[in-house]
Amino acid sequence: MITSREQLMQLYDPPAERALLKQQWELDRHCLRFIALSPFVVMATGGAGGALLDASPRGGKPGFVKAPDANTLLIPDAGGNNRLDSLSNLLDDPRLGLLFFVPGFDETLRVNGSAQLRDEAHYTALFASDHFRPKLVIEVRVQEAYLHCAKALMRSRLWSEEARVARNVMPTLNQIIHAQMGLTAQPESQESMVARYGAMIAAEQIKKN
Repeated sequence: MITSREQLMQLYDPPAERALLKQQWELDRHCLRFIALSPFVVMATGGAGGALLDASPRGGKPGFVKAPDANTLLIPDAGGNNRLDSLSNLLDDPRLGLLFFVPGFDETLRVNGSAQLRDEAHYTALFASDHFRPKLVIEVRVQEAYLHCAKALMRSRLWSEEARVARNVMPTLNQIIHAQMGLTAQPESQESMVARYGAMIAAEQIKKN
C-alpha cells in the first residue's frame, strides 16, 4: 500500500520539463480557442467537511461556456434533476475543476479555479434570449490551465466508430432506476426517453434563439 508521497515518487520517473512548463496561470489564446470549440465539460466539486466529491457533465452548443477575459469563465446553469449537488458544493467549497472536450480531439483542457454563483441580471443577461434566461451563472476565477495529451482518449478510442457500444447491451436508464427503486410501473422506453429529451432540448434552443 502506498501511504506517502515518497513511496509514490519511487514508482515513477520525474515529470518531464515540458509537462511542468505547459501549465498556464491564465487562459492563453489556445485555451480560449479550445473552450470556444467545446460543447461539453465535466465539472468536479466537493462539499464541506469531507463530503463526497461530485463530477457533473455540462453541455451546450460549442462555446456555451464564455470567457470574458483570460482569468474568467462563465458557465450558464441549464437545469437538470434539481438535486443541485454541484451548486450546493460550491457554496460550501468554491474550488472546482473543469475538463473540456472537443469532439474529434483526443486532447482535453483542464482548468482549475474557484467559483461564485451569480444571479445578478448583468450575468444572466449574457445568456438570455427573448424566451430563455438561466437562473444563475457560475463565475469561475481561473487559477491554472493546461492541455492534457491525447493518450487517454487514444487508449479509449472514445471518438472511434468501431469503439461505439450498442445502447441495448444494458437496460434503459428508466429500467435501471425502476429496478433500483423497486418500482412496478412500466418504465419508459429508450425511444420515448430520447424523443422526450430531444423535444425538451429543441424547445430550449428555440427559446435561446
